[in-house]
Amino acid sequence: MVHVRTHRLSPLILAATLLAVACVPDPTNRPSPSLTVATPTSTPVPTPPGPTPTPSFVRPTPTPQPTFFVYTVHTGDSLAAIAKRHGTTALSIAYWNRLAYPTLDPDSAGYKPDFIGVGWMLRLIPNGVVDPENLPPGAATPEPLASDEPTDPSPLPEGD
Repeated sequence: MVHVRTHRLSPLILAATLLAVACVPDPTNRPSPSLTVATPTSTPVPTPPGPTPTPSFVRPTPTPQPTFFVYTVHTGDSLAAIAKRHGTTALSIAYWNRLAYPTLDPDSAGYKPDFIGVGWMLRLIPNGVVDPENLPPGAATPEPLASDEPTDPSPLPEGD
């Protein structure tokens, strides 16, 4: 027959149980065992919104315009050679300089792209090309000549 000593184990088991229960923290928001009645909760009511914030408009930073490089023409230069050296086209150089040098105006009858003078100071944008849809401004359009013909097409007043 097996003898189990219950006298000495009982206090040890009791102490271990009390220690384990004492180390477990009491969970927060746990209802008390004496309260069994549920309290009604109120439905949250949305508050009316405050003043509508007005959007702040910050003007966008304008895109900077390209910076022109000034090239002085030397003996033996041509528009094509200058353009190739600076990554652009001869037509672009012509458009950029057509006001200063009328023979470079591609829109004029006197356009001579191969006629450039030594010492001319050509403005160009390295590695840039003129956009055909957004050409630089050209020479001002001349005013029409005045004639002896009346320009007001309104009818003359009738007599009484």
